[in-house]
Amino acid sequence: MDALAVILDAPKRLSLRPLALNPPSSSDVIVETAWSGISTGTEKLLWTGEMPRFPGMGYPLVPGYESVGRIVDAGPDAQSRIGEWVFVPGANCYAEARGLFGGTSQKLIVPSARALTISEELAEKGVLIALAATALHALAGGEPPELIVGHGVLGRLLARMTIASGAPAPVVWDNKEERRKGTEGYDCIAPKDDDRHDYQTIFDVSGYAHGLDNLIGRLAKRGEIVLAGFYSDRLSFGFPPAFQAEARLRVAAEWSPEDLASTQALIETGAVSLDGMITDIRPASEAEKAYPAAFTEIDCLKMVLDWSSYE
Repeated sequence: MDALAVILDAPKRLSLRPLALNPPSSSDVIVETAWSGISTGTEKLLWTGEMPRFPGMGYPLVPGYESVGRIVDAGPDAQSRIGEWVFVPGANCYAEARGLFGGTSQKLIVPSARALTISEELAEKGVLIALAATALHALAGGEPPELIVGHGVLGRLLARMTIASGAPAPVVWDNKEERRKGTEGYDCIAPKDDDRHDYQTIFDVSGYAHGLDNLIGRLAKRGEIVLAGFYSDRLSFGFPPAFQAEARLRVAAEWSPEDLASTQALIETGAVSLDGMITDIRPASEAEKAYPAAFTEIDCLKMVLDWSSYE
């Protein structure tokens, strides 16, 4: 079996071409992809070549961890799942390329447990479940944010989930005027317009590695900074201000399977909305243009590839 997949052969060298897929095991499912999202965090670093080295890193690779579609076939132990509409947080099913994170393909072969059944009514918004679960994972580690730095999709989801939890609405910062739109029950302002220096909890999702000194200066005594973005550059900060504030730093990594299930419940009950975040949908055949557009066009908040023409 083979499938069309987005392949990064090297930084800024991307194509859409067939790849051979590894044979499914008895407990695997085969998913026909309907939509896949493009991440402006990790995938941008893969595109630019700035992704730090870690296990599994290397080219050629298939990116993506935000795919939704239908199970069209399965191994003998998972036949009952055929027909389900699922979210797939990446795959590693390619004979000729690395699956990092492996979700941007016409067909995906994954263990049955890795395919999360979701409502088909979510349509393309289903690709946002991974980012929503990332936001929930960050929130579950401590006190809710009083300040969120960055009003991209993850920052918006953090703000919405904070409000849904019953906590006071956070303040959100973004330097770009275009990105300060689209708030729901909270304010998004430019950092220069904020004179507070007593935040107990600051969640940074900007991916900007050189802003810690500024954030530490905004903390209350024994306040906490949560690093919930992904940073390609080395993080550093001046020690004396951190010492005086007795600042705490916490790193929030990716979601767990439990986070995905909890996030799904929040979305299905209407406690958290995924509306207003997907700004661009392009045919998968236009992937070579869609990727750089997702990373460089200021009006593009979230880019989604539509695979329907390959069904």
